[in-house]
Amino acid sequence: MDWMAWTVPTAIFFSTIALTIVVFTVLAIRYPETPRVGVLRIETTRGDRLFITLLGSAFITLGWLAAFGAPLWGALIACLVYALAVFRWV
Repeated sequence: MDWMAWTVPTAIFFSTIALTIVVFTVLAIRYPETPRVGVLRIETTRGDRLFITLLGSAFITLGWLAAFGAPLWGALIACLVYALAVFRWV
């Protein structure tokens, strides 16, 4: 896989997403959930909220890169706060 230029941060990123999906699958099997309605006024499940979080985090990170550049620690903090808000209120 030399053509993909895998680096340690890239491998950690994709491994974390894969692990998160596995954990959410196990949670869905072990603890079935009924959809709930949040501030968006749509029914969402854990998986829906995870998807909304991942999509929003991508946009937050891209916006951070456009505005501030390479050190992404601030974007990471913003994404974590966003994820907590999505899982709490959406």
